[in-house]
Amino acid sequence: VNATRWNLFEKLKKTELPVEVGSGGRTKFNRCTQGYPKEHWIDAACVGVSGSEVVIPNAAMAPLVAKATGHGCRQVTRTDKFGFPRQTAKKGGPVFGFQTGDMVRAVVTKGKKIGTYVGKVAVRSTGSFNVTTANGCIQGINHKYCSLVHAKDGYSYN
Repeated sequence: VNATRWNLFEKLKKTELPVEVGSGGRTKFNRCTQGYPKEHWIDAACVGVSGSEVVIPNAAMAPLVAKATGHGCRQVTRTDKFGFPRQTAKKGGPVFGFQTGDMVRAVVTKGKKIGTYVGKVAVRSTGSFNVTTANGCIQGINHKYCSLVHAKDGYSYN
């Protein structure tokens, strides 16, 4: 690991961009003297000599976390344990301009579910969608109330 790290450092120095390294002890000293909590992203900011002058206005904030989730399955058919076709794959695609996995804002103005919901959508061919928010899943939201915030791109963001 150290050989890879130093090789990477040498290649980054050749780009003529400002690059700095430091020991784990120096990083911890910089973080502790400034009173920041132990977080991986804060440690990355407090590396080296310049790490003693890092300003983080709100240490409770968190970085964007992107997780690769993929675009689904391209398998044409499901097979049993012997390799014989068992069932066909689901037919996917846009429904009223939305796909499962898109981020939407649903502003519901009528019915039992009045409110604004922002989250991932699971589409149904009927146009009645499920919206999964941080607080749970709201089922049966009509497509008319939905507007696209971010199209599905194979990543999950937190």
